[in-house]
Amino acid sequence: MSNLSGQQVADEALAGWVNLVGGLQTRIPTGSFATGLTVVNAIGAAAEEMDHHPDLDLRYGHLDVRLSSHDTHGITKRDIRLARRISTIAADAGLHLEAGSLSRLELALDAPAFEKVLPFWAAVLGLDAVVPEAGDELRDPSGVLPTVWFQRSGRETDRQRWHPDVWLDPDAVQARIDAALAAGGSLVSDEEAPSFWVLADSDGNRVCLCTWQDRD
Repeated sequence: MSNLSGQQVADEALAGWVNLVGGLQTRIPTGSFATGLTVVNAIGAAAEEMDHHPDLDLRYGHLDVRLSSHDTHGITKRDIRLARRISTIAADAGLHLEAGSLSRLELALDAPAFEKVLPFWAAVLGLDAVVPEAGDELRDPSGVLPTVWFQRSGRETDRQRWHPDVWLDPDAVQARIDAALAAGGSLVSDEEAPSFWVLADSDGNRVCLCTWQDRD
């Protein structure tokens, strides 16, 4: 089964779900741990029936769900089908799905010859191997640590070597930019928007706000 493009995922119009770095995500506010556990059990039963299993993160007041096809490292029709089933489970429990507050963090290291430093970071972070299809990423198989990816750069001594990539729902980007500017930051570049925007704090430290758009 092949991966869907970002636009194909968007065309499915999954209310309350957002495409973040190759996975569908949603947050289900539950109000209590007991309610969340009931929803988890219902999702677990549906996942077993469909033989396709989500990543679930149950907290006191909410449940976070992430769907991706691990064999293709992306979003497929299997994920769409399970997402619709989970939406129904939440609705039947009198709950709603929301994605506007969700974000996913990646870390990028700028290096002139990243092949030399990548094994060091794999060792320090306890990660065994590079992502096979990428060649320039380290991912935690358990999904706990953020993905680290390596970007070839020059050798300027004053360059910023690390920068965060924050992935968002496209509808949430402008509000996040407005908040960053109000907090004393600046917009460095929107030349690559809506793929990503570059912002900086008052000391010049940069961060990218990223979406799935214009990446296929």
